[in-house]
Amino acid sequence: MSESGSRRYGLPWRGAEVAKAAEAAGVAAFCSGEFVDHEAYSTLAEMALQTEHAQVGPGIAYAFARTPYAHAAGLRGVWSHAPGRVFLGLGAGAYKINRDWFGVEADRPVGRMADLVGAIRAWLHAENGERIQHVGEFYRVDATVAAPVLGRIDAPILIGAFNKLMATIAARSADGVIGHGLFTGPWWDEVVRPATEKGATQAERDARPLEYGWVITAVDDDDPERAIADARRMIAFYLTVKTYDPYVEHHGWVPQVERIREAFAQRDNEAMANAVTDDMLEAIAVCGSTVDARAMLARRGDSLARDIAFLAPPSYLVSPRRGRRYATASLGLISDKETP
Repeated sequence: MSESGSRRYGLPWRGAEVAKAAEAAGVAAFCSGEFVDHEAYSTLAEMALQTEHAQVGPGIAYAFARTPYAHAAGLRGVWSHAPGRVFLGLGAGAYKINRDWFGVEADRPVGRMADLVGAIRAWLHAENGERIQHVGEFYRVDATVAAPVLGRIDAPILIGAFNKLMATIAARSADGVIGHGLFTGPWWDEVVRPATEKGATQAERDARPLEYGWVITAVDDDDPERAIADARRMIAFYLTVKTYDPYVEHHGWVPQVERIREAFAQRDNEAMANAVTDDMLEAIAVCGSTVDARAMLARRGDSLARDIAFLAPPSYLVSPRRGRRYATASLGLISDKETP
């Protein structure tokens, strides 16, 4: 049964000016990623302080780069400024990034993620005066906090899950899933949702697991062809990663992705974009003029996350300034008001 009628829309964080217009247009949530030049929890604090009504949260924070204590403390600090508006999105990250950048263990990421969520919850659910305990395979917590600074926080925890094993954990151990910008209707329906249903059954969960997800979105009424090209380049860049090979095979896109990877090896960005076929673009992105992008968004239906779909501007070879323009233009897809 379709539940798209209850879907709300969000944006990746593009600063206070965009956020003000976005909240006025009805945007329900903001999220942030992280990389070497921007850290999830400092951005989360900025989002909380510069918004009024929307949900805010990392979408995602690198899970294994921090201890359970660090995740919980970061969330708890922001909660004091935006009570009831904060969610936590966690992503495992690539094995080599965990090993070579963060210097942390990241083997068996599915089991490690489940254990991490349990340890974070132990900290978030702690009441004042309670001993905080969690005993798992990867994380052990046994803490007594004398200062009266705790109190239960029921912030939703979601996991960035691409494959079925992590999606199962997202529903069994956490509250739901954050979908990647590559997600299509078949991937949601044939891979992710059956896995989250399995996880929810294992957890004896009554409520449907939450679905948040990114959607590659590039709208420009002055230059729709450029917006389409930017969306194609973003898709191509994602698909250079072999982690997504099962996804590529599932959709029958192996020849296209071979061409993408050949072009990427030659640093030919034009050829990369051209290798993304129209059917791939239609299945993955929302782009072009406002009129065309509205139609694409309507056709997506349940190929979008059912709870919050983040209309995410492309970032590959797209300047922050142009990214802000895309974010502002995307408000025209969800509001009948004139886009600022």
